[in-house]
Parts: sequence; structure tokens; C-alpha cells
Amino acid sequence: MTSLPQLPFALTARATGPRTFRLLVSGALDHQSAGELTSGAERLLARRPAPTDLHLDFGRLTLCDSMGLSALLMIHRRAGETGTRLHLDRRPSFLERLLVLTCTLDHLTAPPASEHRRARSAAETGEP
Repeated sequence: MTSLPQLPFALTARATGPRTFRLLVSGALDHQSAGELTSGAERLLARRPAPTDLHLDFGRLTLCDSMGLSALLMIHRRAGETGTRLHLDRRPSFLERLLVLTCTLDHLTAPPASEHRRARSAAETGEP
């Protein structure tokens, strides 16, 4: 079996709106690079005012191991603390499969708790 050359891990951040950011993730998200992804996302989430949306773009992701999944869970927690909606864009099939098998897909793609509470409260009171 011939192995394909691996892309080096890289992050590219860019603003796509006044409070919206996209973080393009390239290469393998594993035990060596998980901290770099977490740090990159946390720098964006630490901005004031906090971003409304953070898009993690996995279109160039080549691998995700358990440490990569752990990094995604930490980023999700931090995004929830700041009220930022986390988006997992262009997920390759292997990442989708990992998220489904670990029952984390719904958790990672759910709106922040504060947004969920506002929507539930509005539904209970009949407000739009």
C-alpha cells in the first residue's frame, strides 16, 4: 500500500465579518498539534468583544486522533463560556465518523448554552 504524503499541520485565521472568524485547519490533528489548535482558537475567543461565530474549517484535515477530539471539546467549552457559536465546517468523512462514534457530533455543533436558554425561555413565554 502506498501512503500519501501528509500535509504539515497549519492554522490560518481570518476574519470573515466584524465578529466572525474562520480558522482553516490543515494536516493532522493529533497529539503533536492539538495544543496548537487549542491555543489558536483560544486567542480568537479571547478577543473583546468576543466573536459571535468561530468556524473551524476542516477541508484540509488529513487525520484526527483522540487528542484532536479532546482539543475540539476544549474549544467548544471555551466557545460556550464566551457565548460564541462554534461551527465545524467541511468535515471529512473520517472526522464525521469519529464524532458520530463518540457521540460528540451533536454536542459540538449545538448552539452555546446561553443561546439555547434564550430560545427555550422565548418558546416557554411565547416570545419571538
